[in-house]
Amino acid sequence: MTPDLTHKSESDSVKLSVGIVLLPRFTLLPFAAFVDCLRLSADSGDTSRPVNCRWTFMTVRGDAAQSSCGAQITPCTTFQSPRRFDYLVVCGGLLPQGRAADAATLDYLREAAAVGVPLVGLCTGPFALIEAGLMRNRQCCVSWFHYHDLTARYPDVTPVADRLFVVDRDRITCSGGTAAADLAAWMIERHLGKTWAQKSMHILLIDRARSGNTAQPQPTVYDRIADNRVRRAILLIEQHLGDPITTPELASMLNISRRQLERVFRDELGMSPSRFSRTLRLRYGYWLLSNTDRSIADISIECGFTDNAHFARQFRELFGFTPASVRRGTPALDEQTYSDIDQIRIFRKTAGPA
Repeated sequence: MTPDLTHKSESDSVKLSVGIVLLPRFTLLPFAAFVDCLRLSADSGDTSRPVNCRWTFMTVRGDAAQSSCGAQITPCTTFQSPRRFDYLVVCGGLLPQGRAADAATLDYLREAAAVGVPLVGLCTGPFALIEAGLMRNRQCCVSWFHYHDLTARYPDVTPVADRLFVVDRDRITCSGGTAAADLAAWMIERHLGKTWAQKSMHILLIDRARSGNTAQPQPTVYDRIADNRVRRAILLIEQHLGDPITTPELASMLNISRRQLERVFRDELGMSPSRFSRTLRLRYGYWLLSNTDRSIADISIECGFTDNAHFARQFRELFGFTPASVRRGTPALDEQTYSDIDQIRIFRKTAGPA
């Protein structure tokens, strides 16, 4: 999406002013990565002087903000006028059982949106933006790890979980982790210039800033895969194990032709996208059979098969034994079965850890 970031803060003293809302138990790494990039671009040395840019930490009551690891950030202020900022960043972290943020915080986010301040969600910060009603008709980026958390809470939202961050007009959402540094570098380059962004990256010993379209590193991706399109495709396939996407649909989501997608898959993996998807779903089914007490019928649906017979037939073709035989004694997988998809591991939220 083309950025719609025409808002300019009321501050004339710095080129980039960022307000940062810290939600309870926010994650420290994306916060620190984002802020340190700003800090290192703020002046010509490493003295943290807010010459080029300024950052303001805020909580609903103005008290210290406690991160998920227990470390506290202070000083924080109460919510300031959104007009002071070029961006308002929401730093999330551990998800509470109820709402992602309290009513006062959601109202503040709505106030900022009403005056045209671009809103940014880091880590699980996008959950608060969704609850405030500020992500309608917008792409929403989230970590692969929180993909199912988000779809379970907000079934009407289809998250983007194959990229580092997404800029959709005046909403920016970031998967978190080290991707927060890449997002900060993008902002710095936009407001201060590429030299200042590179300064931050070099001091932080980061080789270069990655673009938002870079695929998220994820456990299901081959370490050896170099093609970013294949990496993103694998993430999308993993996210749709229960409702498999066709090769044409996958190609459309990646903005490439079906022929291109099939070619790069064969170049990188030696198999078609459809075979890769089927193998991944069957391996997930094997794990569920071995590690849960769910019925074979439920597992076949969970793995995207229309009925038990189809699941059992495909399962036997790949593994050499039936789903029922797994329940009777969990046969070991042979080396050829493992070599079909190398060392891919399936990490998917179920009743227990994978």
